[in-house]
This record gives sequence, C-alpha cells and structure tokens, in this order.
Amino acid sequence: MKLKTNILSTRNSASIAYTIVRSMSAFLVALAPGVALAQAQNPIMFADVPDAAMIRVGNNYYMSSTTMHMNPGVPIMKSTDLVNWKLINYAYDTLADVPELNLTEGKSIYGRGSWASSLRYHKGMYYVSTFAHDVPGETYIFKTKDIEKGNWQRASFKPAYHDGSLFFDDDGKAYLIHGADVLKIVELNDELTGVKQSVPEKILIENASAPCGKNASLAAEGSQLFKVKGKYYLFNICAPANWGMRTAIIHRADNINGPWEGKVGLQDLGVAQGGLIDTPDGRWFAYLFRDFGAVGRIPYLVPVTWESGWPVLGDNGKVPEKLNLPASQGLIPNLVVSDEFNRKNGEEALPLAWQWNHNPDNSLWSVSDRKGYLRLKTGRIDTDFLLARNTLTQRTIGPTSSASVVLDISKMKDGDFAGLSAFQKEYGSVGVKVEREKKAIVMIATDKDKPVEAQRIALHQSKIYLKIDCDFTNKKDEANFHYSLDGKVWKPIGETFKMKYTIPHFMGYRFALFNYATKNTGGYADFDWFRIKY
Repeated sequence: MKLKTNILSTRNSASIAYTIVRSMSAFLVALAPGVALAQAQNPIMFADVPDAAMIRVGNNYYMSSTTMHMNPGVPIMKSTDLVNWKLINYAYDTLADVPELNLTEGKSIYGRGSWASSLRYHKGMYYVSTFAHDVPGETYIFKTKDIEKGNWQRASFKPAYHDGSLFFDDDGKAYLIHGADVLKIVELNDELTGVKQSVPEKILIENASAPCGKNASLAAEGSQLFKVKGKYYLFNICAPANWGMRTAIIHRADNINGPWEGKVGLQDLGVAQGGLIDTPDGRWFAYLFRDFGAVGRIPYLVPVTWESGWPVLGDNGKVPEKLNLPASQGLIPNLVVSDEFNRKNGEEALPLAWQWNHNPDNSLWSVSDRKGYLRLKTGRIDTDFLLARNTLTQRTIGPTSSASVVLDISKMKDGDFAGLSAFQKEYGSVGVKVEREKKAIVMIATDKDKPVEAQRIALHQSKIYLKIDCDFTNKKDEANFHYSLDGKVWKPIGETFKMKYTIPHFMGYRFALFNYATKNTGGYADFDWFRIKY
C-alpha cells in the first residue's frame, strides 16, 4: 500500500475484515453475556500530553506533544492500537544555549519554550515542526528517516510561526498554516529550511473564529490541516465569548487557497484541539485534548463518521466514555517509570520518561559516580527553587498517583535543600534542609507565589524516605506529603496542598527531584530510587 501523509487511505477488504471481527465479538458476547470485552476508556491517557499531533505509517501510529520548558523536548510516542503509547524519542536534547533556557542571569522560559508541534511523514521521511515564542523566537523543522532511533536533522528560521501546521500537498509543495483567528499560509522552500522567498504569505481564513460566535474568548488557533479524498480539512480550537466551553471547529475547502466554509466540530466537555487519524481497517477518530485542572491537558479519542463530506465527531455530538479499541494497559512504564538508577553497560543514563526543568548542567548530575544512585550536585547559589538548575521531572498521573524516593543526605552542605516536589509555579515540596549542620525534614507549600514552610521536623539520620500522593479525581487537585525513617511507617508532614494549574507555567504538575544550595556549593544528594504508582 502506498501511504500518503495527508490522504489517510482505506481499503474495502480491511473494512470487510473489521466488520467480520465486530460480528464475531458480538457473537462471543451473546454466547457469554456475563463476560464483557475490555474496551478503551476516555481519556486515553490521564496525564499531561497536550497539543498532540498524530500520523499513521502502515500499522504504526506516532504522536508528538508539547513539553515547552522541559528538556529533552517534543516527545515522540508510538502505538499500534491508538490507546497504548510508548515514549520512543525526542526531537531535540536542548532547544538553544541562552540564559532563558539555562536558568542563568535570573532568567527563565516557563510556559514558553517549544509549543504545538506538527508531525508528518512524506516520501520516507518523518518531519516535526515546532516554534518557540520570544526566545529564541524561531520556527524549527526536524527530520529523520528513523523516527524511533535516528537522530533528527534540524533547521531553524525566523519568525516563530504560531501553532504552525506542516502540510505536504499532492503536488509536492510544503506549507505552514499558522496564526490565531486570522490564519495564514506560507510556502516552504524545497529543503524545508525556510520560507520560499518568491511566494508571498497569504491569508487563508480571515476570521476563523466565526463558528464560535462573536467576541470569541480564545481565537481559533492550534491549526492542523489534512487532506481526505481530495478535500482539505482544517482543525482548530476556539472558545466562545466569556470563556465558554472550548470548542473544536473545522473548516473545509476544495482548494488549499479556499474558499473555506467552517462549522463547529465538537462542543462537549471542553474536549477540543487536535486532528484526524484513520486506522488500517477504515475507521476514523479525532484525537483531542481536554483541560483537566492540575494534572494538565489530557488526550481523548472521539469516533468520527462522514456525512456529506464532513467529519462528524462523537456519538450524537458527545464524547464517549468507552471506545471500540483495546483497553489501556496503563501508563507505567511507557510514559512514566520507576527508576532504581541502576545502569547496565550501554544503557542510557536516564529513561526517556525523565525531563529536566530547562537545560541541565550536565557536569552537576550523575548516575555513575555512585552505582545505583542519582547524584545531584550543587554548583552555584540559588535562593529560588524555580530558578534552580537540574530539577529532574516526570508527569503526574490521574486520577490518583503517588511518587516516593529514598535519599542519602550525608554529603549535603549548610544551606542545601534536597527532596521531592509536586512541581508547578505554585509548588509543594517535601525535603531535607541543612542549617548550621542541623538537618530537618521540611514541607513547603506555595501560596500566591510565596513558598511557606508548613512544618519542620528535626532529622538525626542520613537516610530519609519521602512521598507525595496526588489526587486529581474530579479536579480535586490535592497533594499530601509524607516521610518515613525506615521505609515502612509513613507519617504525614505539613498540610494538604491545593494544586493550581497556572498559565505562566502552562503545564500539568510534575513529580520533581531537586537539590540546590543557598549558602555553599560542592555538596550533593544521592537518590537511591524513584518509585511511582497509580
């Protein structure tokens, strides 16, 4: 089968085979009515995986997502069933070597970094485009022939095209569709290293927010363009006036230059931004995400049917709880992982699930200095946790999840603070502070940007166990903090912490390992293991 990125093909024989499978499944259920076949459930991933872009190549699906100020960046995931996804790669290790990304000179890039990516496959090559607002203020295009193992070739150019959707048309021309409300299109040069100079930028749709009504609170953005059976379909997210429900809108045209007609594609539960994907057996789905409080923006799948040349999303306009797809096997170890920090020869220093907050200083961390431990060293003085380097993170998981660590603090110096955090702008942490050669277990709760010490307990040993329990059920968004002296008996510390999703960070809460100095450099903390469950 000859596969094209923008024309997601179907086969009659595959459709017939799928019909037979469904009939057999129904027959089996009829024979054994007390036995239910396992099905996928929405959300398909109860974790922060926003701005998804997705393609199918043969029987394999690939997805990219946004992780902004985290590095490595633009995670690439793989699935064979649209439900169970595994991290396989990143588009880059670091985006740029500048103070804002290095957390130096008091600067940061929280909530920015690289935003909504676009993922495409064209003539044997995989492409990812993304962009970075403000700093470095550029558009990036990465390409590789081996999406799972290969290194990405990188091109960058100005300006930063907001929410650019990379699109290859049948005539071989490559475009970026970008912008908000006024959506524009630029043609790229043959090497995809910049805009084609001989072709001026054009306005594609003057008022793309119109299907949301007048005075849209969120202008149409998040463009993703597809071509199906000769027609062009452009997906966007918007929100009606007064911050009404986030809405998926679709525009359709027979020619890429228009005219375009638009309509509401889905308005239910706030499940909105995303695009189209088909299966080898001829089914169609929309992949979208939903803002879900402190855990972040979580992905959903919505079945699609076709009527009069339009994709119709949902079951009678509603997002179904269950899907006729295989059940999820869980997010551990494919999206988040426990880590004993034991490394065999040839293994990567860190599993792909780990991401650093901003660019790391690679001279100040190690999994080889002490076998079976992650060592976080201090190399400068910091007074603000949010500006401290080498904070190592993984996603939290809903509806509930728990992370624990065991920490050797024997080599920490006066003024050092090391531990485990529920990490966002309004963060909660539990860790060990060293002050005048005395050690104490401390719980920090941040309120209105001010970190407050909620409780302090004297510590008279060099080994400590720390744990955070997160509850995102129905947007409860609470974290509770614990410590143990022996790893068996856990005691609460501090207060129940109300997690708050903030736009400045624009990211769901993360479990984070940290160690930073406030008085002296040269100390270090050794993490024996990190364990996560849900």
